[in-house]
Amino acid sequence: MLNGSNTIAAISTAPGAGGIGVVRVSGPLALEIGQKISGATLVPRVANFHNFKDLNGTLIDQGLILFFSGPHSFTGEDIIELQCHGGTVVTQSILNLCLKNGAKLAEPGDFTKRAYLNNKIDLAQAESVADLINASTEEAALGAVNSLSGKFSLEINNLLKNLIELRMYVEACLDFPEEDIDFISEGNVKDKLQHLSETMMHIMQAASQGQLLRDGISLVLVGQPNVGKSSLLNQLSGEDKAIVTDIPGTTRDAITSDINLNGMPLNIIDTAGLRETDDPIEKFGIEKTWSSLEKGHVALFLVEASKGITDYEQSILGRLPKDIKQIWIFNKIDLLNSKAKLQQLNNDQIVYMSAKTGEGLDLLKQAILNEVGFKENSEGSENKFIARKRHLEALENVHHSLQNAQLNIASAELVAEELTIAQKYLSSITGEFSSDDLLGEIFSQFCIGK
Repeated sequence: MLNGSNTIAAISTAPGAGGIGVVRVSGPLALEIGQKISGATLVPRVANFHNFKDLNGTLIDQGLILFFSGPHSFTGEDIIELQCHGGTVVTQSILNLCLKNGAKLAEPGDFTKRAYLNNKIDLAQAESVADLINASTEEAALGAVNSLSGKFSLEINNLLKNLIELRMYVEACLDFPEEDIDFISEGNVKDKLQHLSETMMHIMQAASQGQLLRDGISLVLVGQPNVGKSSLLNQLSGEDKAIVTDIPGTTRDAITSDINLNGMPLNIIDTAGLRETDDPIEKFGIEKTWSSLEKGHVALFLVEASKGITDYEQSILGRLPKDIKQIWIFNKIDLLNSKAKLQQLNNDQIVYMSAKTGEGLDLLKQAILNEVGFKENSEGSENKFIARKRHLEALENVHHSLQNAQLNIASAELVAEELTIAQKYLSSITGEFSSDDLLGEIFSQFCIGK
């Protein structure tokens, strides 16, 4: 348990009116505060109905109170949960009473941070708490639950265990040079490094999928006015988000829609058509189109199937951000009596479809999944987990160190050094080696009460 930690309190339910509101208290004064408010002796893990009274004995509300004795609690400390009637005034009154009895207002993520610091969960599990709360699709929620249960951490820790064993062997060879041991062949170092690399790449691929589940991708609809961008937005979102007319320049401002594509969150942005104009409002919309492209992951580039890619589209291509991916959509095949199809041209995918009728929409969805490398897990959702950008960066560094170790395998000193570096980066994922700055950044993104 944290030494000398204070007692924190916060409202753990969402703001606004509701059937039930929960105020949570954690720390050495939690039990005392709960007994003062309820006027009862509290038994661990037993829910009892009590009156909640202020310091003057005035009734504030009635509800349930639960006591979880540390270390057998979420934070590893004594925890009190007061379940009162939902509503801003009632829950705030209960919280104020906890503060008057000695608690301090919790900061964002304080409860989960204490769980991590008290070794109840590791850092990857702690992050998954926030990811579960913020999950925008069922698949993302299932992935976050899997991470919270420790599936991701187990993968990391198994890899870490094998890495440490190899590093210890190599360093032992360095300690006894007089033995004249061929450390490479005797310890199967080459094969073990290769196995570590293969395992790490498997985890990295799964983590990449996990990041897509967590963060999703932004699609930006790009093209000339009246090419069918708004119709496509409506087809992808399944509702009439955008106004569709035959008048060019109808869309003046970016329209966004959040959808679920095979469990991956998509943020679709319908933009103003890119063209020269004197209309100040339309010109402002076009400027926002370019701004959206700077932040997008994939540009869905619409052209009319009867015209194909013209000089106009080629000129726009030169202004696209270098790191944005693109899919060409040859729209309005319904006017040509053509069939929907998906083609590959050089490195680009081309989808022939009709945004008006929806023909070819499934092909477009598949092209999007192909472009971002998102794959459905044939083994089931229970094997997915959520990952973050920092996890992928750490795994990239591990990959780099293992490659260096393989390249310098003739030198035990260099292999040992690279394995030590790899261990440090791998351990940072679960929080064995984490700076206070990193912890502050991670937990500041939580909501208050978690």
